[in-house]
Amino acid sequence: MRRFVYIVTDRNRTSLHVGMSADLIKTLDFYKQMPNLFFDSAQQLTRLVYFEEFKTEAQALSRFKLISRFTRLQKERIVRSCNPDWIDLTIGLDFENILSHQKLNTQVALPLSILS
Repeated sequence: MRRFVYIVTDRNRTSLHVGMSADLIKTLDFYKQMPNLFFDSAQQLTRLVYFEEFKTEAQALSRFKLISRFTRLQKERIVRSCNPDWIDLTIGLDFENILSHQKLNTQVALPLSILS
């Protein structure tokens, strides 16, 4: 079973929250539906800026515990190492999710004149 360790932030990057989840898209939807659950309205954690995928829960838990102990500077370094512009990665996950549930037509009809 896949597990994810992730870092989310608000639009001003004032808060960095480390989390662990089995379903990353569902977790991020929860953050967006309940924006004031963990923090006040100024710190809505809506931007996924970093994530890692693990095959086992034990691996993910170990990494989660490690990253949770990091200082803010260390967390920023991790994010910048793979996402230097702090782009919201949720958009790519949504696109990947749509493609995985959609049948793609990969057949191309070529006219017979091209084949000869």
